[in-house]
Amino acid sequence: MAREVLKKVTATRYITPLREGGSLPGLVEADDLGTYVMKFTGAGQGRKTLVAEVVCGELARRLGFRVPRLVAVGLDPVLGLGEPDQQVQDLLRASGGTNLGMDFLSGALGYDPLGFPVSAAEAGRIVWFDALINNVDRSWRNPNLLVHRGELWLIDHGATMIWHHNWPGAEASAARPYDASEHALAPFAPDVRAAAAELAPRVTEELLAEVTAEIPEAWLDGEPGFGTPDELRRAYARPLLARAAVVAERITGLGTGTEGVQ
Repeated sequence: MAREVLKKVTATRYITPLREGGSLPGLVEADDLGTYVMKFTGAGQGRKTLVAEVVCGELARRLGFRVPRLVAVGLDPVLGLGEPDQQVQDLLRASGGTNLGMDFLSGALGYDPLGFPVSAAEAGRIVWFDALINNVDRSWRNPNLLVHRGELWLIDHGATMIWHHNWPGAEASAARPYDASEHALAPFAPDVRAAAAELAPRVTEELLAEVTAEIPEAWLDGEPGFGTPDELRRAYARPLLARAAVVAERITGLGTGTEGVQ
């Protein structure tokens, strides 16, 4: 099977830092004339955050969710030499090589549940997906959702698949329930049952192999306990495959009638 890979671009201009969260993403321009929100390997969370962004973002896209297009961004650290902010200089200097870019959605607004109600069907699909990837960062405090041209977009999947921070305990960690009580879309009576019926059968070994093939090899090399990057790719796929079949039964916190498939 031919391996799909993220489109590769080269950063040509660092525009401005986006001071949200702890990773200090930045807005950059690339040699394809695109503008991207860039996340860096030299940030505190390291390359595993970028791996999670690729796996979850590309899986979401294939399941029909709206997510910004992802690209692999080559960075020459000299790009930061003229930056007046020492923190930005240090980050760019520590992030030479392959980083991650996401299409900048110009004009997009942060999601506000009071101004943008969501159907039970769409809420159910997003809650189910977040349960699958164990996304702990889609709460009402920090929805990580954007409204762009009247449609809901999913962003920021770095705080997912927490099991990849401790591979020996990955199987047990991936089997745990998902508490959706503080999910940003919990108030909209998510129809998790319908979402599971639609989406779970689509999460196959073949689909996950396609998704994990997109992870740049540079972010997989040298992981303790794994001989090759492809071995690590399969390790990313296994918990998701097993979890897809049962996770709807393990979603808690949504109230009577919406606790998943019984």
